Amino acid sequence: MSNKLCRGVGIDWPETESYDIGPASIAWIMWHIIYWWSTALDYNFGYGILKKEDIPWPESVEKAKATISLLHDKWVSKLNALSDAEYQSEQYAKWSLSDRSFADIALWLNAELMKNASEIGYGRFLYAAREK
Repeated sequence: MSNKLCRGVGIDWPETESYDIGPASIAWIMWHIIYWWSTALDYNFGYGILKKEDIPWPESVEKAKATISLLHDKWVSKLNALSDAEYQSEQYAKWSLSDRSFADIALWLNAELMKNASEIGYGRFLYAAREK
């Protein structure tokens, strides 16, 4: 299985993380950002029913950027509404870390997003440096 996009359906998840499958596409990484934020919002502030199969590729980079921007705004709105006590409690800490404070989840998600941003940057570097 590759980690390339399945057109109009969803995303293939690699069965392994071995080097022989190659790097993830930038589109896959963008989808992965959408997956993390959508799932974190649903599980920590919603019904907690979203599955990865429920999160399709938006079908274009422009739509993916708009989706990421919308999810960012929703996430920031949720974070801004929390009190210090709520950050330290487990009330909103339902995914993906168990028995942790919501602050830990917010920090973990931030680390995931930084990792994804660096992967996109490196993917762009590899593309620009490819042999022509």
